[in-house]
Amino acid sequence: MSIPSSDIAVPARVLALAGGAHLTPLWQNAMGGVTFRTDDARVIKVGPRNPETTMAAEAERLRWAGRYTPVPEVLDVGEETREEAREDPGEEWLVTRALPGRSAVDPRWLGEPAVAVRAVGEGLRALHDALPVADCPFDWSVPARIAGAAARGIQVPSALRTPPPIDLAVVCHGDACVPNTLLGDDGRWIAHVDLGALGVADRWGDIAVAAMSTEWNYGPGWHDALIAAYGVDPDRERLSYYRDLWNAT
Repeated sequence: MSIPSSDIAVPARVLALAGGAHLTPLWQNAMGGVTFRTDDARVIKVGPRNPETTMAAEAERLRWAGRYTPVPEVLDVGEETREEAREDPGEEWLVTRALPGRSAVDPRWLGEPAVAVRAVGEGLRALHDALPVADCPFDWSVPARIAGAAARGIQVPSALRTPPPIDLAVVCHGDACVPNTLLGDDGRWIAHVDLGALGVADRWGDIAVAAMSTEWNYGPGWHDALIAAYGVDPDRERLSYYRDLWNAT
């Protein structure tokens, strides 16, 4: 996944949804999905159907989470019908209202990793504190993740089928990699994006992924700084388990 260059090809679906608005590329993922911002304050995400997290599922989660914490407002969501799809897996899209701020992997913050890491850790803790577990209809537990992997033809190693006891159940982001936190110009977190897998799980499922992703984006040495910003001591057993589960699924 990366921030694309300005000369990226704009898919026809994006052009149609933009309706003549000027487009700035924001993100490109390994599956072929692309995200653009329009000059009328919308974000348009288009890509092939994802067997793990659909954009329809993300829209549902955004609408729920938006009652409690800053996330994008859903403006439109859709997918090709079977008749329209030119080939499997077909195409889906999500349009949201643009939020202020920049991703924690914007060049501005890649140049200030200490600021970005602190903001991501603090933002993740704030997300966990804000979202009510008792009211959450979504599941990201280990059994649910293993079942989802099996449905996609992935067999999780037997050693990962029994997780450590739950430390604290929270509503997890589900993809807490650092790009999915937005920072304001003051270096503080302001919102979260890409909540397609949001659901109740042990908080270490998110913490492990967020900490692991610091190395991918900022280089070695920031892992424990993120955990400290979250406000807990490193739990090496849970960190190791949830890192391995992420990589296996």
